[in-house]
Amino acid sequence: MLTACSAQAVPQRDDGITDVVVTTPILYDLASHVAGDRARVTSLMPPGADPHTHEPTLRDVRNVANADVAFTNYMLLEPQSLIRTVDESVRPGVPVVTLAEEAARYGGKVIPLVEDVTLDTIWLGLRVTGTGQSRGATRASEVKLNAVAVRGPGDMTGFVTTTFGTPEVFFNSADGFGDDSTTLPVDAHTHMSWSFSKPGIYELDVQATLDGKELLGESTVTFAVGVNPAETGKTVLSRGHEDIAVDVDHGGISLVGDSGTHEAGDAVIAVPNSALQQVPATPEFRFMGRPGSETFLLPQAVLGKHVHGELDPHLWHNVANAMAYVKLIRDHLIAVDPAGARDYERNADAYLAELSEVDEYVRTSISAIPEEKRQLVTTHDGYHYLGDAYDINIAGFVTPNPSVEASTRDLIALTHTLENLQVPAVFLEPNLARRSTTLSETANRLNIQVCRIYGDSFDHEVSTYTAMMRYNADSLRTCLTA
Repeated sequence: MLTACSAQAVPQRDDGITDVVVTTPILYDLASHVAGDRARVTSLMPPGADPHTHEPTLRDVRNVANADVAFTNYMLLEPQSLIRTVDESVRPGVPVVTLAEEAARYGGKVIPLVEDVTLDTIWLGLRVTGTGQSRGATRASEVKLNAVAVRGPGDMTGFVTTTFGTPEVFFNSADGFGDDSTTLPVDAHTHMSWSFSKPGIYELDVQATLDGKELLGESTVTFAVGVNPAETGKTVLSRGHEDIAVDVDHGGISLVGDSGTHEAGDAVIAVPNSALQQVPATPEFRFMGRPGSETFLLPQAVLGKHVHGELDPHLWHNVANAMAYVKLIRDHLIAVDPAGARDYERNADAYLAELSEVDEYVRTSISAIPEEKRQLVTTHDGYHYLGDAYDINIAGFVTPNPSVEASTRDLIALTHTLENLQVPAVFLEPNLARRSTTLSETANRLNIQVCRIYGDSFDHEVSTYTAMMRYNADSLRTCLTA
């Protein structure tokens, strides 16, 4: 396939063959399996090209102009210049299909991107549930939540940053716990930020009272900061919105949020190494430590947008999504070439059966990795579909986007991820190996194995989508169980 992709026939208008143009080598492989001998498929990107940076050529313009149908991934995967070339160069009436955006119609799953991936952590706030009427509470009543004690390797703070950026500290273990508390009206909620000065396990003892008199509950909230939370044996809460919640009707303190309701003692809040930040130089934040020193921060909110937009475009790392792509390609080919419907359906059915086997192979291979070792550290942030579909933790990456150089903060977070999680191997994409030495240099310095993983494209060793998924599964299993 790689040779064919490298020396493809040029789309023509005078030979009666249906011409299909795709943007990436992965889409070329998927479309070629459906097209078979019935249609001619041309990829605008050569093998090994980075889909995020490929710039269109005059040949691309000509190929698009001769196409009967064009397939793109989109969701801002390809450069806007290439997408613009496709949209502006197709002949009137020729369909341009955005596979990632249409995949949901065929059972595909799309994962939203957090607006700022450096803050891709749980949002932990405080909440009071219920009205407390049975206890005589009114809308003027307040629930007071006290931090009684903390056990852990460093200092811990809980605070709120106001509209104008000034922090209001609720809990701070650095100076000992006295009246470290905050109050909330009944049936109320607040966002909070949490900081931890060192990695390790923290246990926060909290106590809640109604109107400063009636005890509502006492409990312990556990945090796993920069270390593997699964080792605590508790239910891991690592994403979405969760609250330390006081039940004013029935009493008790629990963790309530996107994952449901958990007894506080049965769950652990995960604080990943990606939460590592430097303490701001402004005096208002001295309670977190010396300016410029490192702290792990769970923020109360996120700002900004990821370079890819709001949705992750790397859908194909979940084989079920690739199967949705195949069904889309089949139906659109039938629409432009109805006479070939039987061929396209037969080709698609055979390939879907093969993909189903690959999906099971990947699932079985990764499930064989001990759960505590399923930690994926890569060059850039492009494997959330792999993690979501096959239960592997995306423990860290050098940069959010492969075209962005790693910052000092990125390197600090990467080093702490590798050290604290005791990751046995990191994974490097072959097409980024020449210009992305940060990951391999850091791994070599820490005596950690460097293994291959394929993300956006192929090479002479791995030249098809199914080979890529099998290779990645084998590489993960071999390197993470070593």
